[in-house]
Amino acid sequence: MKTPGSATAGKVMRIQQSGRFSVRSESLPTWCPGCGYFGIHQGINDAIQHLMIPHHKVVTVSGIGCAGRYPFFVNTYGLHTAHGRSLPVATGVKMANPELTVFAVGGDGDGLGIGGGHLPHAARKDIDINYILFDNSIYGLTKGQPSPSSPIGFRTKASPEGSEGAPLNGTLMALSYGASFVARLFAGDPEGISAALMEGIAHKGFSFFHVYSSCVTFDKQFKTWENLKKQVHSLPDGHDPSSRKGAMVQALEDDFSMGIIYRKKEG
Repeated sequence: MKTPGSATAGKVMRIQQSGRFSVRSESLPTWCPGCGYFGIHQGINDAIQHLMIPHHKVVTVSGIGCAGRYPFFVNTYGLHTAHGRSLPVATGVKMANPELTVFAVGGDGDGLGIGGGHLPHAARKDIDINYILFDNSIYGLTKGQPSPSSPIGFRTKASPEGSEGAPLNGTLMALSYGASFVARLFAGDPEGISAALMEGIAHKGFSFFHVYSSCVTFDKQFKTWENLKKQVHSLPDGHDPSSRKGAMVQALEDDFSMGIIYRKKEG
């Protein structure tokens, strides 16, 4: 009979033998304990490992914010750029060396706020990079202001009466701008993140991954783990990921359906 301790030790050994930790750098993540970014980190690492992409052929580009630290935590090449500028820099990296697998990462403020003007052009040009939006609907690094994806009524120290602006829908925006691969995912499901990333990396074109996360420090009201686990669910049976129109309707009418929502047919 296995004891709980031996079961845990066995799981740790299997993880070590899988080579998963080889994608991690020696710098440990500095996010708050319980942050959803740890799940995203695991999903990205697993995808790189499963696809056996040589680490020196991967470049991770970030902007500013909690997600801006990401390149420090992976054993790949990385660029920590200016606020909101991960997409144009990632575009330049891919143009300079098309053989590289390029990830651009950023939070909702970085990607939908100051960097929001870059998304339509990267998407419409269908540049072969992978953009991962870490969306916790709050500016966590600067102590909890509402972000472009914060819901109406969201109360923070900077919005004590509740946020008044309607939230941006990152998934719908990417679809509208012409992204050829779009997935909406949940930080509490690293396996789902990894599976979607593997398909998106193989896709030749602009791949957009909208990942819902939780800020355990500053959001006690909206995207809490408890609320997200109750709300997220799989895409409905029969959803056709080859239909952009169907994907847009799905993104508009159901904010919490998770999976590969759109994949442009090749050829």
